[in-house]
Amino acid sequence: MEIFVGTAGFSYKDWEGIVYPPDLKKRKVHPLEYLAQFIDCCEINTSFYGHIRPHIGKQWCQMTTAVNPKFQFTAKLFQGFTHVPQGSKAQVPFSLSVSAEEEKLAREGLDSIAQEGRLGAVLVQFPVSFKNADDTRDYLFGLIKRFRAYPLVLEIRHESWNDTDILGRLAEQGVGFCNIDQPRLGKSLRGTQHVTAPVGYVRLHGRNYKEWFQADNRNDRYNYLYKPKELEGWKDKVTHIAEQTQKTYVVTNNHYKGQAAVNALELKKMLGGKDIRAPKTLVDHYPEQLKDIAIAV
Repeated sequence: MEIFVGTAGFSYKDWEGIVYPPDLKKRKVHPLEYLAQFIDCCEINTSFYGHIRPHIGKQWCQMTTAVNPKFQFTAKLFQGFTHVPQGSKAQVPFSLSVSAEEEKLAREGLDSIAQEGRLGAVLVQFPVSFKNADDTRDYLFGLIKRFRAYPLVLEIRHESWNDTDILGRLAEQGVGFCNIDQPRLGKSLRGTQHVTAPVGYVRLHGRNYKEWFQADNRNDRYNYLYKPKELEGWKDKVTHIAEQTQKTYVVTNNHYKGQAAVNALELKKMLGGKDIRAPKTLVDHYPEQLKDIAIAV
């Protein structure tokens, strides 16, 4: 089994002094280079909001490989392909329009990492409002066809997609299914352990029920620290997924104040059983979670 455990993103202001030492800039060490010493992968989320600049993507690959030869990236597909712009209504039948230039930039960014042999998956992430219907299925599988040159993983949050026919079509296309942990509200997808491709994927968003839809600040939504018992349940699911795949990515998205890094390290220890290393600043901030399982460096 080849399992890569890491975080969604690496550049957060509130990680300074918690995940990253206060003097990291003075040491002229890039945050990603520092983080790659401790985790196995990073999900690039800036590609959702904009585009990876090719020379930056190449630099990321080179700096992480230097400290961790097995390090991998996954990257979100640009939001123009998956989300209706704010303030707009979804077209009927469902359709999204992205300019040829935007698509070109998106591909160039993804290619910069793929060409370095470091692109584990491209995450195609739809919101919970994207429901399983004739027109949305047509759009979805049309989009898959456009980007099938990449190892795709689909994240769909509405329970209507948890359907055997859909899973079968994804398997036929070789598209992975993103198994997510999120607050179980309304028609949101429950925790699954589906495998539809050689790539397995798990994303842990946290379980902050109170703030999930009401939060004004997106940081509040992801302010959640998983307890060991909660992680143990996902450890079993990850193992089940990894037994059926070539590579499995486990990504923690509860990024508030470095909690994603804490839970990623805990999961890495649970899944591998070996001693793990952790940033001393992180252990100092979360001693109850990390002191007994990690070597602080």
